[in-house]
Amino acid sequence: MSLKKYWVLRAVKITFLAVIAVGTVSFVVMSLWNALMPGIFALRTISFWQALGLLVLSKLLFGGFRPSGGARGHWRRRMAERWEHMTPEEREKFKQGMRYGFRCRSQEARPDGAAGAQA
Repeated sequence: MSLKKYWVLRAVKITFLAVIAVGTVSFVVMSLWNALMPGIFALRTISFWQALGLLVLSKLLFGGFRPSGGARGHWRRRMAERWEHMTPEEREKFKQGMRYGFRCRSQEARPDGAAGAQA
């Protein structure tokens, strides 16, 4: 399987899982709302699409759509520190690993025809 085809299939899989996750969370919100809110506050029940809208609205009002610092911020700081301590040769090796994967691959899997990483 070519590298491009691998990434396309991976993107399709991630998109599919994201759609399933959003649908599941929307269904849970709808079910909880319909089970609790009419009895507690005498509100009407909502549909699946209204529950999805509530999720988007709450994300906009309380969280925004940019990723939070959290673990990603820690990872970025740590990588920046490691990058500063690398020699130019180590940086190039890291770039090649990110570009082609860190596992050894056959020559036909690499576009430049070079063999896998040497130990």
